[in-house]
Amino acid sequence: MSIRKAVIPAAGFGTRFLPVTRTIPKVMIPVLNEPAIQFSVREAADAGIEHIVFVISRGQEATNDYFKPVPALEDALEQRGNTELLNAMRDISSMIETSFVYQDEQLGLGHAVLMAKDEIGDEPFAVFLPDDIIWADSPPIGDMIKVFSEQKSSVIAVKQVPDEAIPNLGVIDPEPLNDNVYRIKGMVEKPRLEDAPSNLAIVGRYVLTPEVFDALEQAPPGAIGEIQLTDAIEAVRAEQGAYAYKIVADHFDVGTPLGMLKASVYAALKRDDMARELKAWLKPMLNS
Repeated sequence: MSIRKAVIPAAGFGTRFLPVTRTIPKVMIPVLNEPAIQFSVREAADAGIEHIVFVISRGQEATNDYFKPVPALEDALEQRGNTELLNAMRDISSMIETSFVYQDEQLGLGHAVLMAKDEIGDEPFAVFLPDDIIWADSPPIGDMIKVFSEQKSSVIAVKQVPDEAIPNLGVIDPEPLNDNVYRIKGMVEKPRLEDAPSNLAIVGRYVLTPEVFDALEQAPPGAIGEIQLTDAIEAVRAEQGAYAYKIVADHFDVGTPLGMLKASVYAALKRDDMARELKAWLKPMLNS
């Protein structure tokens, strides 16, 4: 079963990145020289997803505009004979079809996903949290879609995390099926370490059945007035089951300035035109 559409919630105010996010959407802050959201979009396109719905706030239309053609820029590059850069710019605008919807109230991740219901329709879909950047040989969401095709139930990405991280994350109660796939017996949001059912925490990749929208519409707001996506998935799991796919790849949370910096350094170290000079610059500081 193919997945044609995906949702990328991107409506947050990005308060951790103030003051730059006064005028720039957080997801447009670059990891090296690519906006953070482009990593999720490329992963979706590489997995065969055709259409992405961005969930944004008013004034954040630049998130969607970025993936549209820029004729003046392309004409200038063509006139200068800069074919390589011209092709790179055209690749961005031809990568995938995009649209956007507004989330006018910040009522949680579940509410953000619910805003995309009309665009997605009655079909399974993927969700990407753009704060999570995953470097892997094949797109992780593509591997998750394969699991979804086999199990016909929602699939959540997870990764092993150290003990000190568990109280800040959503954790699953897993039943192993093979090395990377688990049947989910339950999910616990931010458990105490002694109460955690495992060290497998949820990462920002999901493949969901459309029944999740019904569960989101019926979900009562939590203690701080937010609608939680994990609550809706848990409600659907009771009837359909749900599975987890373990990510074994380099993963960065770029939702914090330090995480963004780490991802940028990692990206630079993977580039032949930057790695040598960067290592030479870093070495004396690391040895001091």
